[in-house]
Amino acid sequence: MENNNNISISKNAAKKINNIIATQDDNSVLKISVLGGGCAGFSYQFDLVKELKEGDFLLEENGAKVLIDEISIPYLAGSVIDYKDDLIGQSFDIKNPNATSSCGCGTSFSM
Repeated sequence: MENNNNISISKNAAKKINNIIATQDDNSVLKISVLGGGCAGFSYQFDLVKELKEGDFLLEENGAKVLIDEISIPYLAGSVIDYKDDLIGQSFDIKNPNATSSCGCGTSFSM
């Protein structure tokens, strides 16, 4: 599937993704999904998976690979997958222009 939704991976996120994948002894890929639920309505889920499923979109940028399932793509359109490392902690940070609000921890959002 083509990247017509302008989803991108920042250099920081790409570096962290590649570091995580390097610790695996198989051909795992990071998969990002949007699920119903969470305190704001939708939540992001991050998994390491070994295979591409039908309808999955493979995003390759800055030397990293991320899978996104076809149901989640519209929710992530225009998003930047980033990684932050600050005083609060380390985590992937989805900068999603479609989100109208998010919870304090940043793992759930509403549209």
